[in-house]
Amino acid sequence: MIEPGVATAFTDGITHINLDESSTLDGEQQIATFKSASASIYDLSASMTVKGELWNWGHHNPEHLAEIEARLPGFSTYGTDTFSEQSYYLALRDIPKGLEGCAGKAILEVGCGVGEGLNFLSRLVPDARMTGLDLAPKAVARANATLARGDELRFVQGDAEALPFEDASVDVLINVESSHAYPNLKGFLQEAARVLRPGGVLSHIDVYTTQRLRAMRAIQAELPGLEWISDNDISDQVRAAVRQRMAPGSRFRRNLDKQRMNRFVRMLATNNLVMTFGGPFAGYREPAVVKLLNRLKVLPPAGSLPMRSYRHQVAVRS
Repeated sequence: MIEPGVATAFTDGITHINLDESSTLDGEQQIATFKSASASIYDLSASMTVKGELWNWGHHNPEHLAEIEARLPGFSTYGTDTFSEQSYYLALRDIPKGLEGCAGKAILEVGCGVGEGLNFLSRLVPDARMTGLDLAPKAVARANATLARGDELRFVQGDAEALPFEDASVDVLINVESSHAYPNLKGFLQEAARVLRPGGVLSHIDVYTTQRLRAMRAIQAELPGLEWISDNDISDQVRAAVRQRMAPGSRFRRNLDKQRMNRFVRMLATNNLVMTFGGPFAGYREPAVVKLLNRLKVLPPAGSLPMRSYRHQVAVRS
């Protein structure tokens, strides 16, 4: 279990990062405490995650899903609702030269979690050399134990703001729904520019508060080495994925129904997952009984940041 102090350090830190105009944390000790808490939270998540469960908010575009099915026949039939994978497909589909241009290239994912997204991409581009990096050591250990395949697919533990890779060693760097938890967004983007080869591509997908997007815009304007070539607001496609994923009768709901728990516990578990995986962004409102229990302090409030947009931005290393 997570100690209360760890959970508080994480929630306070991520709130400050996304709502304060500075978009960062003050002092090395505060940053170190937040990163330690983040690693602990995501390690716990990795230890509890079952293959095929949720690992990002998702993205839904029927055209993209049809393209995936054409490349991987039967893909949507087994063990997935497809939405998380569609986010990763977008990350490579809409970069210069697309998936075909990734053949034989060195691809790095920063913030890979338990590795399912990069594992999916390795099936689409089987001759690329893919590496996933994550701050959480147990998530990386799980990914290496269950998914790694030599040079084709491997995972390392490390910090997004101090990447353990040589200069100009990466052709494509992807970052999916991860950087909103980085206390030094500028530091991460500087590291991305450092490890990318000239002409290399950064494919960046994330959700933004108003304050965090302003900070991103300011960094993009002043940071040398990256030429930002596209910025697409994909909020509608993300909301579509969240709504379909959480709808009655969905795969997510059916999986929860199979678990042995009483109706009240199931309602709480469902609410917690919906709140975590984009529900408020898609218009979800907590049940009245949960709000009452929050007011009575029987349950801690799940809380959610006021996320305003979900974006896919692409930059080329100059």
